[in-house]
Amino acid sequence: MSDPVARTRCWVKEVVIGLNLCPFARVPFEADTIRYRVCSAQDVDGAYQALIGEVADFVQQPPDEVETGLFIVPRGLEDFGDYLDVLEDAQAALEEAGLDDMLQLASFHPDYCFEGLEADDPANYTNRSPYPMFHLIRQDGLAAALESWPDPESIPERNEALLREMGREAVLALLARCR
Repeated sequence: MSDPVARTRCWVKEVVIGLNLCPFARVPFEADTIRYRVCSAQDVDGAYQALIGEVADFVQQPPDEVETGLFIVPRGLEDFGDYLDVLEDAQAALEEAGLDDMLQLASFHPDYCFEGLEADDPANYTNRSPYPMFHLIRQDGLAAALESWPDPESIPERNEALLREMGREAVLALLARCR
């Protein structure tokens, strides 16, 4: 499966929804209101410019048709440090444009590593994806989803515990389904 959208959809279905890492993902997935866009740029600057363009286009889409988005970057951001630099710059651009009250960026990368964790800690797989990608989340939709969930603060801890209990090999086997 070499198509970035197909691999990402598989990852959302098998990992994110399958393990209930995000209890809010099933509804937009089943309603087909997740916008998948693949970046054609192949370098850091190009990926940043394309992400900013995607943000500008995304906020113009009707929320009932495009609830959330995944901007997939197959080439150019393989290095996790480069990815984090683009994320930081994009978040600053959102603030500067006054869009941070409207939109949030969540981060996913094949080599995602939380500060303070070892690279092989299964907990990192809560944010590891087939490709570097940026999740565009509408703040209004997120706020509504969080209100309907009894204890949203417990989600990250629950996910980390689940993945550690599964173990790295089991997580890798699950991810292999989407290759």
